[in-house]
Amino acid sequence: MRKTNLSGRLLAPLAAIAALFLTPAARAEGMVDNVNGMTLDEKGQVVRFRAILFRSDGKITRFLTGKERRPKKLEWRIDMGGKTLVPGMIDAHGHVMGLGYQLLQLDLSATNSLDEALAKIRAYAAANPTKWIIGGGWNQERWKLGRFPTAAELDAAVGDRPVWLERIDGHAGWANSRALAVAGITTATKDPSGGRIERAAGGKPTGVLVDGAMALVTKVLPQPTPRERNAAFLAAQDRLLALGITATADMGTSVDDWTTYRRMGDLGLLKVRIMSYASGVETALAIGGQAPTPWLYDDRLRMGGIKLYTDGALGSRGAWLKADYADAPGEKGLGFLADDQLLNLMARGSMDGFQIAVHAIGDRANQQALDAIEVLSQTYKDNRRWRIEHAQVIDPKDFARFGRLGVIASVQPVHQTSDRAMAEARLGEARLAGAYAWRSLLQNGAKLAFGSDYPVESADPWAGWAVSFTRQDADGQPLGGWRAQEAVTREQGWAAFTTGAAFAGFAEDRIGRLAVGMRADFLILDRDPLLASPAELRGTQVLETWVGGNRVWQRK
Repeated sequence: MRKTNLSGRLLAPLAAIAALFLTPAARAEGMVDNVNGMTLDEKGQVVRFRAILFRSDGKITRFLTGKERRPKKLEWRIDMGGKTLVPGMIDAHGHVMGLGYQLLQLDLSATNSLDEALAKIRAYAAANPTKWIIGGGWNQERWKLGRFPTAAELDAAVGDRPVWLERIDGHAGWANSRALAVAGITTATKDPSGGRIERAAGGKPTGVLVDGAMALVTKVLPQPTPRERNAAFLAAQDRLLALGITATADMGTSVDDWTTYRRMGDLGLLKVRIMSYASGVETALAIGGQAPTPWLYDDRLRMGGIKLYTDGALGSRGAWLKADYADAPGEKGLGFLADDQLLNLMARGSMDGFQIAVHAIGDRANQQALDAIEVLSQTYKDNRRWRIEHAQVIDPKDFARFGRLGVIASVQPVHQTSDRAMAEARLGEARLAGAYAWRSLLQNGAKLAFGSDYPVESADPWAGWAVSFTRQDADGQPLGGWRAQEAVTREQGWAAFTTGAAFAGFAEDRIGRLAVGMRADFLILDRDPLLASPAELRGTQVLETWVGGNRVWQRK
């Protein structure tokens, strides 16, 4: 996700926001008692308990499973009245700062039509007299527009100031005429490598820039101040903790993002755990020097990997396919890197010990990533835990390579429900056999790690978990589930949001499950997620969120 400026009117003072996250000082051994406790063990089996004990350093010391006598020398004890306790959820693919900016900027993700979006843009501009209007979340598929929106339509809402709005997936941007002029984009402007300028007859830019072309505008945007970055981070952290996410992978961390996380850690305000993946090799080396960073702030922050891109997204027809798009003959999407370029970048990062996470959505992009991994696996015999992010459309003949090469499929279940109709149109029936194919990946030996790709989708892990074993949306559609043969079991879905996501970030010895010696990251819920119906699971309410043995969020 790209970083943009914020309206000062939307920012609360840092001290006021920070106060929301203040927690009690660390305590000696204590106990959370009288719980319907459950976790997964190393084999994925459900383990139940009635009480959990942990030290002041936030590490678990033991469990009580029945009516055992309670220890007498406890510093403190909390009776939860039989409420459900589970490990904290882990999002294996998100964008922390992107979520924060979305929460504080113009957000069009809930709009259902172009007219509704334009009305919201007009109202936002009237209330925010800033030099630029910046935001995102639009989705022409949700609007049922059948095309991209145009600069002329955006001009009708705001014509006196430049406007820049990113598509929901972050792979396209919508500019008004003033923004195009400021960026110097004209009919003569050529498409940059890995990007596309949408054009009308005669080559005139229509206002939408796809993937690599977005940089033509983003390079002239005002950049957020440190104070604005702080506010965005704290807003994102509060949302994640409220949803029960105690740890997250941050895909595409910039130097400015990392500086913000370190600043929050130094101030004692970093509560959520962040497994950071740098935005490219140079960023990783600028931050880590010549190796991944150590775990910092009691295992709350580490940069251990590098995020690379091979293609765009299906929604903007930027996903790189082997054959033409079914609904756009002649188009195969955008391949960002030549095969040797991707291999060289992966080799450079691997030489310094960084884990490599490759964004690949189309079947050609997935093939390219797997080809590079196959070559590198001949050099690196140890388990590098290569990651492919999204792995949305795969040629079925490539499934076996995930298991053979030890590749982690970092996928987002909610993309399947959002993309279903679009995927059918973009791909056609033949390629659906390899689309959003979680069970096939698992059966072929891939490790599954689930996330949401927030803020592209909601960060809500309970909705994602429900989708994983139903293949249905919030309305229970389609009946029986979309390509239901690719659903995983309820327990497998839970594992992918906990132990699988931890494994994907080399954190399985710290978080992801509740066990002696592990960090006491857990949630208190209003229901038992293993007994809830899919609809009830989606409605799960997190009552309390604990990280490292401290309560860091509580429902009012």
